[in-house]
Amino acid sequence: MKKHIYLLLLIVLLIIGCQKSPKQTPPKFQGVKNEQGLLNVLLIGSDSRGEAQARADTIMIAQYNKQEKTVKLASIMRDSYVEIPTYDKKYNKINAAYYYGGPELLRKTIQHNFGIDVSHYVTIDFAAFEKIVDTVAPEGIAVNVTQTIINDMGLHVQPGSQRLHGKELLKYARFRHDAESDFGRVQRQQEVLQALQKAFTEKVQSVDGVFQLPMMVQDLLPYIQTSMDTQMLFSLGSNVLVHPIEKVKTMRIPVANGYEPKTYEHAGAVLELDPHKNKEAIYDFFMNSTKAVNH
Repeated sequence: MKKHIYLLLLIVLLIIGCQKSPKQTPPKFQGVKNEQGLLNVLLIGSDSRGEAQARADTIMIAQYNKQEKTVKLASIMRDSYVEIPTYDKKYNKINAAYYYGGPELLRKTIQHNFGIDVSHYVTIDFAAFEKIVDTVAPEGIAVNVTQTIINDMGLHVQPGSQRLHGKELLKYARFRHDAESDFGRVQRQQEVLQALQKAFTEKVQSVDGVFQLPMMVQDLLPYIQTSMDTQMLFSLGSNVLVHPIEKVKTMRIPVANGYEPKTYEHAGAVLELDPHKNKEAIYDFFMNSTKAVNH
């Protein structure tokens, strides 16, 4: 049965390969291919609400290892105070790099401060996130909702384990008005992304899901901005679907005891990083680590 599903998946992927390519961005993104055969992708959640420029609300680096069937996720907190190449004031919050120079300047900033290269990027905005959730998981994503989140974000649910749909799940992932602030928000974002990955894998590994995949892809492509072309997406999709991801590991920048809260007139409240400690931690995570280092 499993072999039949994989055969159907390959047929569907061939059909998808003939579909319209995702919304392409300027070819100036100068991604660097990983020499170890790993795929590093910059994931950007934009707070765009129709403006020409927007800051990055979420910044993650995802590394896919086909041989080990693993994904590593490193979240870089948006208030991390970093050196931005070509920026006149030299330092600012890392999400300002996306505002001033889009994905390419953000890529350069990450490489400059942390020594990590990425080969491609994917950007989604709030509307895209809601659409992806409702398409991939129409029954919702199960999360544990506290009364504090309910009150602050105006959710119409009871405290405890609840299945949230796109708009509600976005509020859950963006909540930060408690003692954990943005640190708790990063943890929820990683939780939601892992749940979506699991829901998508389970969906497309069922017979019904296989036949729904072409329509699902057609629905989602207009909402996604990426440097990956159709051939790249086809190759990645076939690898992930035929060899499902077995483990997801996570980390966060800044690491514990690797930052100091500060305030600057031009940037506001920031997290001033210990450059050596954070650069060493993220390099070790992607190249050597087998453990999560969120805290």
